[in-house]
Amino acid sequence: MMASKANILLVEDEENLHETLKLNLEMEGYEVSSAFNGTEALKKIANEYFDLIIMDIMLPEVDGIAVTESIRVNNNEVPILMLSAKNAGSDRVLGLKKGADDYLTKPFNLEELLLRVEKLINKNKKLQERETVGDTYEFGNNKVDFKAQDAITWNGQHIELSKKEAMLLKLLIENKGEVVTREKILQVVWGYNVYPTTRTIDNFILSFRKYFEEDSRHPRYFHSVRGVGYKYMD
Repeated sequence: MMASKANILLVEDEENLHETLKLNLEMEGYEVSSAFNGTEALKKIANEYFDLIIMDIMLPEVDGIAVTESIRVNNNEVPILMLSAKNAGSDRVLGLKKGADDYLTKPFNLEELLLRVEKLINKNKKLQERETVGDTYEFGNNKVDFKAQDAITWNGQHIELSKKEAMLLKLLIENKGEVVTREKILQVVWGYNVYPTTRTIDNFILSFRKYFEEDSRHPRYFHSVRGVGYKYMD
């Protein structure tokens, strides 16, 4: 049994499966709220806090992909585990692209589902325990004001930051020492409507090096991890 009760929203329209999953999750010590269609799920998400959402793709009214997209557009970072009867790779890719954290194809092994649930909830807990950065942040001789969208660089130069520069900078700093994937950057900084190329994000990193690094060719703070994403180190 789990020590603290995590709150899970189960969105599944197939009644037998819904009951089975609800019962097993409750036996593991989770609090489970139910929704049987996409509209009901969106209402609950708007009014309650959940540690995890387990959601079928094929739902009446609003499907699971659209619900996931709506959750992420509203900057809600709740972990989402998607379930689908389809084994089509394109479905899986679309679900993950829209912001799902994990994916299981029906029929699945119950034990595997429970393990994935536990893993996603623990990962989310760790993320929430991470320090968030306030309105201002200093590193080296640089000082950034996220609210005012400006900075004083290591050589005393005053620069103005665009909204996206400020958002990307904050995202990297809040994940200090960890690689932030390109997908995560797209999700947080650009939202879903525009997909910039990797080069666009690279150019932002190059700008940060130019502003904040004493030697931009040998960066101390802003690093690219080829094929994966970007990392801030202090």
